[in-house]
Amino acid sequence: MDWHNIFVENWHVKLVAAVMVWAAWIDGKELRVPNWLTFPMILTGLIYGTCVGGLSGLGAALLGMVVGLITMLPIYAVGGMGAGDVKLMAGLGAWLGWNVAFNAFIWTVFVGAAMALVMVAYSGEWKKHFGQFLIIWHEWTTIRDPKKLAEIAAERKPRMYLLPYGIPMTVASIAYFFYAGMF
Repeated sequence: MDWHNIFVENWHVKLVAAVMVWAAWIDGKELRVPNWLTFPMILTGLIYGTCVGGLSGLGAALLGMVVGLITMLPIYAVGGMGAGDVKLMAGLGAWLGWNVAFNAFIWTVFVGAAMALVMVAYSGEWKKHFGQFLIIWHEWTTIRDPKKLAEIAAERKPRMYLLPYGIPMTVASIAYFFYAGMF
């Protein structure tokens, strides 16, 4: 077995995966992804893009960062996740590009939904959670002010069974990396 190739080949993807696992672990314990982890991830992704591709590499890293932000920002804006989750996806995009960020987001939506269903099944409170889902859906479809939606979500948050979104984001992203042959 060639250990050198295992660690060196696609090292940047492995680094992103390792940082995401670290972030998910923290999110699972503290229900937050800290800035001291996400900001350096974003900054080093931009530096990496510049070192690899010059100004066009910086542009690609910036585009990846923006796509990572844009995919998660609407959910954050209405109180559906924390800012750390948004910055984590931005860091993924800065390191791996817009296409990977977008696909990781799509996979995250499905993995997050599946994990939420497992959490509800584990709690055994289907009726309660389905009722909350209907209320939230009604709010999202009738209230057009993201600030108002965020206020309502913040008020409801202490009574909710919370999913640390860094966990499904990490699981989905790493699954996508394997699917895409990035490892």
